[in-house]
Amino acid sequence: MRSTMVVPLLCLVFLAHVGLGYVPDRKGATGKERKVQYASWDDVNVIAHGLLQLGHGLKEHVDKTKGQIRDISSKLKVFNSTVAELGKQTQSLKEDGEVLKLKAQQLQVQQSQVLNISNELWEKTEELQRERLQVHERIGKLEQKVYGILHGDVSNSSDSGLIQLMLEAQNRRIDDLIEEIRQQQERLEKQNARIKNLQSQIKQRKERSYLRREETAVNGSREQSDSPTEAATDCHKLFLSGKRTSGIYTIQPLNSQPFHVFCEMTDEGGWTVMQRRHDGSLDFDQLWQAYEEGFGSPSGDFWLGLQKMHALSVQGEYIMQVELSNWKDETESVKYLFSLGGEESDYTLHLKDVSSGSLASALASNPSGLPFSTRDRDNDQRTDINCAKHLSGGWWFSNCGRSNLNGKYFNNPLPKQRHQRKQAVFWKTQRGRYYPWKTTAMKIAPIEIEKQS
Repeated sequence: MRSTMVVPLLCLVFLAHVGLGYVPDRKGATGKERKVQYASWDDVNVIAHGLLQLGHGLKEHVDKTKGQIRDISSKLKVFNSTVAELGKQTQSLKEDGEVLKLKAQQLQVQQSQVLNISNELWEKTEELQRERLQVHERIGKLEQKVYGILHGDVSNSSDSGLIQLMLEAQNRRIDDLIEEIRQQQERLEKQNARIKNLQSQIKQRKERSYLRREETAVNGSREQSDSPTEAATDCHKLFLSGKRTSGIYTIQPLNSQPFHVFCEMTDEGGWTVMQRRHDGSLDFDQLWQAYEEGFGSPSGDFWLGLQKMHALSVQGEYIMQVELSNWKDETESVKYLFSLGGEESDYTLHLKDVSSGSLASALASNPSGLPFSTRDRDNDQRTDINCAKHLSGGWWFSNCGRSNLNGKYFNNPLPKQRHQRKQAVFWKTQRGRYYPWKTTAMKIAPIEIEKQS
């Protein structure tokens, strides 16, 4: 830029030099005085006109250069902000990597504990087998004594009381061993559930890291917008804006932060999924804080979170649809008019039947509503026991017995013992009070969908 300005300045000096005339000496070689020559008035006008045009050209060049400098400055600011944002994203990804590393270490510890428990269980089993062999031997001897007593061997009659005591002691020993094995089995199941939970959390964090990398790449490549697009308040708003494919979307209810949800798009509209279970990969026996904030991944088994459910509920009138499928993959459903209180009411659930559908209602219609309960915060209507602790998982319990979609997930074969079925995923219907279901889903949509269908 500096070289382009030097050339016009040299031209200016040259024209001025020629226009004013050049007087080398007042005397010539002969020593006589020479007459000074001056340019004509026309020449001066031509030179002045040239100088004026040259001045205009210089002014335009300077203005153009200033505009280029301002443009470069603004681009540098945008570049600096992009670099700063990439730095933040890099730090966040680094922190996520550290957390994933810690989770992997915890998973290794859990696996080691499960291995130890398995070894202990195996040792107990071998011990039980040895005890069983000893019992068989003793029973054989006792049978001989009893046979002798029954056939008149009076010498053995005095041992009948001792035999009875020995039988009772052996029975108690067997019962104790069976109970110990059952406890070991429960510990093993809990460890397996924790491992599945950790695996689910690691998978969820990997998905979040992937989404952040995708968002960083998109933000780095797209142009800056003065007015960013406003996020939809629920899945039905996305449906109205043209979205027709079910999947994970970002929504932002009124007075709430944006978050990811799974949207189920149907012919009638978009449903926001709040709860889903289909393979038992996630442990739902969580504490109050987890149920309040949510857990799991929207692409698999998950619980949206009571805070987010409340933020959706207060936006207007919503209906909730509960869908269940049995182990023959037959689906049944029921709909309710739905509203959910906030934290101050322990997220009290208020329902009214909209349509019974193919599934009978199993959530109590309580005029005052049902507060949410977990094993560390007992809000159910029972005074003698904690329903969430007695059964499993957090739920809107009345008296423990009508429904619990957050209980233990049992794969085939289904449990035969009644106390195990009571802890399972159940919904009181014609199938039986504690029939364990295969899949569950709870989803909500504005009531206008029901009016359209």
